[in-house]
Amino acid sequence: MTDRKVIYKCQQCGYVSPKWLGRCPDCQNWQSMVEEFVLKRPEKGAPPAQKGGRPLALRDIPFDAGSRMLTGIGEWDRVLGGGLIHGSFVLLAGDPGIGKSTLLLQILAKTSREKRVLYVSGEESPQQIKQRANRLGLESENLYVFSETSLEALFDWMEREPPEVLAVDSIQTMYTRFLDSAPGSISQVRECASRLMRMAKESNVSTFIIGHVTKEGSIAGPRVLEHLVDTVLYLEGDRTHAFRLLRAVKNRYGSTNEVGVFEMKESGLEEVPNPSQLLLAERPTGVSGSVVACSIEGTRPLLVELQALVGGTGWTQPRRTSMGVDVNRLSLLLAVLEKKLGFNFAQQDVFVNVAGGVRLLEPASDLAMTTALMSTYLDRSVPADLVVWGEVGLAGEVRGVGHSALRAMEAHKLGFSRCLVPKSNADRLSRELGVDCTGVRSLQDVLQYVFEGS
Repeated sequence: MTDRKVIYKCQQCGYVSPKWLGRCPDCQNWQSMVEEFVLKRPEKGAPPAQKGGRPLALRDIPFDAGSRMLTGIGEWDRVLGGGLIHGSFVLLAGDPGIGKSTLLLQILAKTSREKRVLYVSGEESPQQIKQRANRLGLESENLYVFSETSLEALFDWMEREPPEVLAVDSIQTMYTRFLDSAPGSISQVRECASRLMRMAKESNVSTFIIGHVTKEGSIAGPRVLEHLVDTVLYLEGDRTHAFRLLRAVKNRYGSTNEVGVFEMKESGLEEVPNPSQLLLAERPTGVSGSVVACSIEGTRPLLVELQALVGGTGWTQPRRTSMGVDVNRLSLLLAVLEKKLGFNFAQQDVFVNVAGGVRLLEPASDLAMTTALMSTYLDRSVPADLVVWGEVGLAGEVRGVGHSALRAMEAHKLGFSRCLVPKSNADRLSRELGVDCTGVRSLQDVLQYVFEGS
């Protein structure tokens, strides 16, 4: 019998201890230490070391830009950097029920029109996948479904009928028989992902894996999983809203600033080529607390409605609630409004929401948020044809942001005739953009221009 020893490994960070601990000393998570068995001698199935290789001078290495596989779904192809690279290793993660498997099945069905595709599922039976494919209206002769969790069984089948594209749903359900730990454990996830990565590079098979996320939103399993893959994609969104955002947080073959927008429908996830128009379709006019903000997601300007509501509180500690913006940023801007403009939020509950379930991450949304707070506090509406962007500092100054020309052109395309922007941006914007851009230096200028009519 193979000699082995027992260790306890944290399922969050990978910390190893010879005895069980209630709390991990490294990441401070409770009840995360799980018993695992470790072989005392090298694994029989470990791949042999490659022989005959030698270092190459950088100038002697042939350059291959790499052809990309296009799926025809523009949002997906743009986030990947222009399409899928042959032999790449891509991790797709997201909250449960957000649509990861649905999106991946649609992508595979598109890809299988020209490539041989193998979809390995350890969570669903072939009948369940067929049922979902029928609901989405997908059909392809080159898309094969394999319900299997053993990595060795998968590799045996691939030797007989090698695919050009492989998808594993999910990496947490796969296991290798050379480890005694349970599927989903730190060691199993790390080993299975490592062997899949070697297979993808050696066989030039483009590989997708789906990863689970923890309650904190990070990818479950060892951190090395994100270092192994070439691309890490997150599918984000509120399940109560129709929109989903696909972000690349790591991409060795393209930009990490791009974002794809999809809408969840009965027929699956459909790309949204012009999300601003849909996000503003139900915007009310003539009401206080509603402001149109312009945010840059990658290279795309996105116009969204930012709403604020202020009302008297019945609690000793007033509430500060935000959806779609950072609550710490909201508290900072409330302090600036109190200090610089004399507003009093001490006995006021404050609520801020971005309509459509979109998250605004860049500081260019500061000026729109403060304008919405002024509007609801004074109970004065903002002009319906006004778009706002800019960063606000602690001194109440309005700072310039990038991509102002793109923002102005997007506003003009959607019928907005005025923009409230930082003074430094307004001075550089061309008069030929078709939008009247008013520059402001401070929040006092915003108050005078928007709410005092001067």
